[in-house]
Amino acid sequence: MLQFFPACQAGAKKMVIFRGRTLFLRKFSSLSSHPLRVCIVGSGPAGYYTAERLLKAHQKAEVDIIDRLPTPFGLVRSGVAPDHQETKVVINQFSRVGLNERCSFFGNVNVGSSVSLSELREMYNVVVLAYGAESDRDLGVPGEGLAGIHSAREFVWWYNGHPDFSQLRPNLKSAETAVVLGQGNVALDVARILLRPTAELARTDIANHALASLQESSIRKVYLVGRRGPAQAACTAKELRELLGIKDLYVNIQEGDLIKSPADEEELKNSRIQRRVHELLSKAAISQPHPVPGQRELHFLFFRRPDEFLSSDAGNDQVAGVNFEKTVLKGLLHRNKGHNCTFHNSDLFDFISFVENGESGKQSAVGTGQFEEVECGMVLKSIGYKSVPVDGLPFDQRKGIVPNFRGRVLSNASVLDKGLYVVGWLKRGPTGIIGTNLYCAIETVESIHEDLEQGVLTTSTTPKPGREGLLQLLDSKNVKFVPFSGWEKIDMKEKHEGSQKGKPREKITTWNELLEVAHA
Repeated sequence: MLQFFPACQAGAKKMVIFRGRTLFLRKFSSLSSHPLRVCIVGSGPAGYYTAERLLKAHQKAEVDIIDRLPTPFGLVRSGVAPDHQETKVVINQFSRVGLNERCSFFGNVNVGSSVSLSELREMYNVVVLAYGAESDRDLGVPGEGLAGIHSAREFVWWYNGHPDFSQLRPNLKSAETAVVLGQGNVALDVARILLRPTAELARTDIANHALASLQESSIRKVYLVGRRGPAQAACTAKELRELLGIKDLYVNIQEGDLIKSPADEEELKNSRIQRRVHELLSKAAISQPHPVPGQRELHFLFFRRPDEFLSSDAGNDQVAGVNFEKTVLKGLLHRNKGHNCTFHNSDLFDFISFVENGESGKQSAVGTGQFEEVECGMVLKSIGYKSVPVDGLPFDQRKGIVPNFRGRVLSNASVLDKGLYVVGWLKRGPTGIIGTNLYCAIETVESIHEDLEQGVLTTSTTPKPGREGLLQLLDSKNVKFVPFSGWEKIDMKEKHEGSQKGKPREKITTWNELLEVAHA
């Protein structure tokens, strides 16, 4: 929750308390008659929150938002589950930003082929990179390339109608069992979509091709697999409660996995969310001893890590199972005590292990040399999204982020890349919820204000061409961009077609049709 406090005097900073941290938002007074021309690359939550803050704080700011897709709003459109319509209400707020006369949207513009980063930096005083994470982490496990193995991102984009994945063909018809690697919120989302009655999904904005496939799905059993244990499960209580509440679903959790070690107790003591998750899992473990015939099943498998993906005997390179190694937990019990402790627990795929981030009390999974196989016809890897660099951009391949200080891009360990900023997942890694991007945007905008006030950035010399320059460049390259009015045409058509089917919208899922509707 944000708490605002009035400024003490005219021109002073406005104090904001966000999640226990104090931020100061300046109402920037321009030292020049020239506008501040800003380009934001990426139209997801981080990009629109940044645009909103800049437009409010700087009365002479002109903000252009570019995106490679014809549609704005990023993961709100393509990442949020279709049965979470309440989460998508934030689109209304972003739409008001998009309709601001000082803000323009340029869809179907790709940084790299349509315009280079260096060209954007020549045309704008400030370039903010907010394009998120459009790739996936790899496990590096033998057999990872078998057919039937997909990243959760691909599967989510498929059922949400992302035009890049409308032709994905997940093996739902011949497979009876699916394995989901991960126990975070995205993993729970994909498990819920696989198990939820399609009559309920039909009332959402799920893509039509996905709904048709799910209606014919043979999958009746889903395994949610984690390297660590119930005390370390990375999901939230809200997501878990929703999954466990699916009608007529059998849930299997081994009660022995719920036994807490002293280190588990320490972790749970420090996290209300994890305590609530553990409580929900504990209740679910004793709810129903056995499934009834025809009932769909959800199995939580803790303390397992994939060692090998197994192929079908038919020799068709189709996944037929996963060989898991059992794990135990290793970690430091107390921050000020250096002794090692080994326990019987573990969670899945933290992006950085406790050894790398130095957090004592964070237990890490280690293998035991004991193995077991789980047969399945489909595997979804929910082990984390990964950002990708663009030409001319410093990039930390290990962390998957752009090196930065409070949003300022660092061209090396100590030199600031003036006028270039990052926000969102590209800045901090693929963590947090939609609202997390608000704080992230506030911090980056504050850095921009500080650099303007301190003369690191200036608008007092020859004005940058900004929007006019971008329009001329796109025209010279014959790039037919989609303006916000083009998105409004898409939005209107989707809502109209959805209303005829009792859905919030019927998504257009191919590039050709999206561009055709936008330019009609």
